[in-house]
Amino acid sequence: MTISGGTGFLDVNTRARAELPQSLRIALATGQLRRPLATTLGPVLDLLVDGDYRVSGPERLPEDQLLTPTDVWPPSDEARVGYYRTAIRSGHRPVAVLLADGDRELIIDGHHKIAAYRAEEVAPAVVRISLGQAYSAS
Repeated sequence: MTISGGTGFLDVNTRARAELPQSLRIALATGQLRRPLATTLGPVLDLLVDGDYRVSGPERLPEDQLLTPTDVWPPSDEARVGYYRTAIRSGHRPVAVLLADGDRELIIDGHHKIAAYRAEEVAPAVVRISLGQAYSAS
């Protein structure tokens, strides 16, 4: 997919947080993502610079996969991590969103989910947004 006219770019050094629509937050929390993923994840994709991206998943993350947090790690809201741990033990598979830039996999949504999966020793369910062809921000 090619994104044109993005509203900004993802800056992992900023403390400003984009607010995702409640319907998308619920879909990610429950793992009930609708197809096509590019449409469902539109509010996230709007944050990226113009370019070519591939959206894939949900898929299971390999245990040895290193992730780069874009927020406080480990997450400080233990109650939220506990909520996701309970959901995972009940068989639900909440979905985290990763941005793969070639060198790293950035957690752009789902820090609490990843922490809960790791605490439960279950492979996390993730959706990946990967950079496609080289692009220019100009």
